[in-house]
Amino acid sequence: MISQKYSLIRQISSILLAVAVIVSWTTTGMALDQVNTTFFGVAIKGYDTVAYHTEGRAVKGASKYAHRWNDAKWYFSSAANRDQFATDPERYAPQYGGY
Repeated sequence: MISQKYSLIRQISSILLAVAVIVSWTTTGMALDQVNTTFFGVAIKGYDTVAYHTEGRAVKGASKYAHRWNDAKWYFSSAANRDQFATDPERYAPQYGGY
């Protein structure tokens, strides 16, 4: 009877430990992403972040004007906006990685 209780306690402890490990792995992996991206690694859903500042509106970017920064692909509506972002990304990138 006593050995059955210890066996049950060991099983529950093992399950709780496994859950804790899984949770810590997933939260650690999520914390490593500096920029909120789509499944395909595109920042701010493909919108031109420079246009938010220069035109005051949301403008969809194009993959042909892409720039890679902070482990994300950033799309722009023009080569000029892409180059402007490349010179000072912190100025144009959304705060808190877009989260």
